[in-house]
Amino acid sequence: MNQVRRGYLYGIGAYTIWGFFPLYIRLLEPAGPIEILAHRVVWSVVFVALLLGVLRNWGFLRELRRHPGRLAGIGLAAALIAVNWGAYIYGVNSERVVETALGYFINPLVIILFGVTVLGERLRVGQWVALGIGGVAVAVLTVDYGRLPYLALALAFSFGGYSLVKKRLGLPAAEGMFIESAALTLPALGYLGWLTWHAESSFGQVSAGHTILLMLAGAATAIPLLMFAGAANRLPLTALGTLQYLAPILQLGFGVLVFHEPMPPARLAGFALVWLALVVFTVDGIRNVRRTRTAALLAATPEPAAATAAR
Repeated sequence: MNQVRRGYLYGIGAYTIWGFFPLYIRLLEPAGPIEILAHRVVWSVVFVALLLGVLRNWGFLRELRRHPGRLAGIGLAAALIAVNWGAYIYGVNSERVVETALGYFINPLVIILFGVTVLGERLRVGQWVALGIGGVAVAVLTVDYGRLPYLALALAFSFGGYSLVKKRLGLPAAEGMFIESAALTLPALGYLGWLTWHAESSFGQVSAGHTILLMLAGAATAIPLLMFAGAANRLPLTALGTLQYLAPILQLGFGVLVFHEPMPPARLAGFALVWLALVVFTVDGIRNVRRTRTAALLAATPEPAAATAAR
């Protein structure tokens, strides 16, 4: 199997797992959103620590000690991913799976916005058009909901910010996840201890199956992230960008078809505008990659006069 095909398998696997997360999180009830988040943090540390132990890959900790300034960035990344996880779990448990799907549809547009406002990037015309359509979509959905779709925006901006910080840190997937989760472990353990002290913890109290599902939250978090890293190392950015829509499409399907959440015409129109923005964004990205490749090929091809002189 060649590396590109392997990359597609990793990418499809990662986004499919993320797409099925609403079903998994619903199975964790009656645990509340914060309890689920705390277990996700703690068991992620345990799972990744075991993985790094098997691989005997702890040298990154020594490297990190030589760059203490990166710890602040890791702390920020940990806070952003905690907000993202917490908002997502809350959305699923409060029967707002459709709105969580909207957040991940909007996320690519938020990343473009960060590119302009934070990194000072200049946008192409197609990217400006995609942003404009996305803004109109948010306005339409605000009218439909009677409020800003704040849960979707929280998911999009927290994950967009997390992606930006991760890009600047440049940590490998497993090592980065271990450090970020470790930064959240003490608060998570403290909250779980508080629940146990007040006899409000669901861990070990509902059923053996429920307890095992909570413990598997670490593997359910780490495995798709590691698969995503494997895909990112093997696929061009345009291919990876196209695959990322698989997860929110599945989440939207579960929200409407399985959990029977409402999709009135105005909300459907808002989603249609978001999808139109994503089509514009994707087509513009593909065209830009093709133009870049063509320009590179032309630059590498010697001009006829130069080729004749070389003879």
